[in-house]
Amino acid sequence: MGTHLAAYVARHARTDPGRVAVTFGDTDRTYAELDARAARLAGALTERGVTVGDRVAVLLANRAEYVEAIVALSRLGAIAVLLNFRLTAPEIRHQLSDSGASALLTDAGLDALAGTAAESTSVRFRLVAGPAYEQALAEAKPLPERRIDPAAPMLILYTSGTTGRPKGAVLTHEGFHLWATLRIAHMGYGRDCRTTLCAVPIFHVAGSASVFHTLLVGGRLVVHPSGAFDAGEIIDVLDRQRVNLSFFVPAQWQAIVRHPSIAGRDFPHLKWANWGAAPASAALVREIRAAFPAVALTSAFGMTETYATAMVLQPEHVEDKPASIGRPLLGVEVRVVDAQMRDVPPGEVGEIVYRGPTVTTGYWNAPEQTAEAFRGGWFHSGDLVRVDEDGFYYVVDRIKDMIISGGENVYCAEVENVLAAHPKVGSVAVVGAPDERWGEVPVAVVVPRDGEPPTAEELRSHGCARLASYKVPRRLVVVDALPMNSGGKVRKEVLRDFVRDTTAGSQR
Repeated sequence: MGTHLAAYVARHARTDPGRVAVTFGDTDRTYAELDARAARLAGALTERGVTVGDRVAVLLANRAEYVEAIVALSRLGAIAVLLNFRLTAPEIRHQLSDSGASALLTDAGLDALAGTAAESTSVRFRLVAGPAYEQALAEAKPLPERRIDPAAPMLILYTSGTTGRPKGAVLTHEGFHLWATLRIAHMGYGRDCRTTLCAVPIFHVAGSASVFHTLLVGGRLVVHPSGAFDAGEIIDVLDRQRVNLSFFVPAQWQAIVRHPSIAGRDFPHLKWANWGAAPASAALVREIRAAFPAVALTSAFGMTETYATAMVLQPEHVEDKPASIGRPLLGVEVRVVDAQMRDVPPGEVGEIVYRGPTVTTGYWNAPEQTAEAFRGGWFHSGDLVRVDEDGFYYVVDRIKDMIISGGENVYCAEVENVLAAHPKVGSVAVVGAPDERWGEVPVAVVVPRDGEPPTAEELRSHGCARLASYKVPRRLVVVDALPMNSGGKVRKEVLRDFVRDTTAGSQR
């Protein structure tokens, strides 16, 4: 019945109905159960007036109902608008209004927020996971399978908004289908890679991509509850649930491999350890390898607009090129260009631009921003990269984060990679701060590795041996943690404000 998520679930329900599709806590749901519940949820929404092309917002913490909501909306042909529950009511209200959502799925813990956010929007009703939700499913007539236009929008995911008000990236049914099949082919995932841990928020593109990829192949998705990241708990889940495939951002992998409970475990079922949002340092790659000696290590790089992954660093290259984001995923066209859209030669810095079927079709309700993003017929990422002689790509900065100090370009990622190798540095971010003489100077914001931070002189000495003098941070600010967005990326705009406001007494 087509290349959409609900069709895959329905097929697995027919061919292997007893296979577990979703695990959440102590509850397993088979493909037959997931298909039946999704059909009833689609029916309940249809009975309440939701039809093909309507937007339905989902404001849920990670739970089994999140998965069946995405499947149900795929079956119905409505567009799922996945909302970040960490936002404030006014922020959520903007996304509800911008998308024109007519319904809102939520849970009891978030219903008050949902109710406030939905005021003065187009939302006609809320359906709250719990007794009322179960009653609605029980009373609904299951919606039969139907053909869905593969080019139609499946999801609207609002970008993190680090450069202003978030925009709704439109991701289609066929885009997700192609992304998942190309990624499976590119990575060589086998039949021994069926159980995936989804510990990232499903509202994030990495989470929703995990849902799609796992259900496409008839795998089991272990949905981990939302909340504060607990490395010890994750280690237990990886072991107890016999997880084959896992994804975390580098900061989370760092917490996992340094947690005392990892000692003595060999994780025989874990086949793939993935990271994304940012490259891992060479030191962290060595730590991950030591903790998981038999596991294939790989990184993915992309953004919401590229269905999570546009670049892949495969296992055979992770340890010799750990700072690289790899090479393009199958089906993704890539160029590195200057401001005039001219290709730059290997070794020089330019913006990476993308084209292909796994790139967003545009931003919802934002034709001007879509045109700006796709100028010249290519999607402009805002990421500055260089390519080495072997064809591997390296991120050097975001365009908006590049520091110009005394007329020289300072690429923060380059400086961060050097500083991350210092033994006293746990994690680090570099931002620019105003300077009367140089215009801007780099400042290092460091989370100590073991409680004892490096001194400014130690860090300068380390940097001067490896970097041009104008790239070496002029100041050091020590913090307990770096501010992150929901995608695991450092919020540089927050750090810039923090550094600007930091008093001399807080500097080292």
